[in-house]
Amino acid sequence: MGILLAILYIFLGIGVIFNCLGSIGLLRFPDVYTRLHASTKATTFGSIFTSFAVIIYSFSRWNVSGDSKFVVLALHAIVALICLIITNPTGAHAIARAAHRSGVMPKQAVIDQLKEAKLE
Repeated sequence: MGILLAILYIFLGIGVIFNCLGSIGLLRFPDVYTRLHASTKATTFGSIFTSFAVIIYSFSRWNVSGDSKFVVLALHAIVALICLIITNPTGAHAIARAAHRSGVMPKQAVIDQLKEAKLE
């Protein structure tokens, strides 16, 4: 039980650190594209580790008590994790594409490879 608790705290720590880094990147970066990159990459990674911590906690509690509500908690965390992995990058891509199509240009970009696609 002690090793599972240590792994749980490590996963929670990693999740919290990456979610905080995503929040800092959201505040510090200069344009919409770098902010999207910071917020989606870091918070997706942080949320994955936080969900893993919930799954580890629920299975460890299920092994101790035998109560099925902890299995349901783990299944909910797995479904939420799958939805998060699919929707977070997809939403960021849609926001970045909409920003580019509306004319928002990156502040420090040297080459715009989507310029030809915008004309279509």
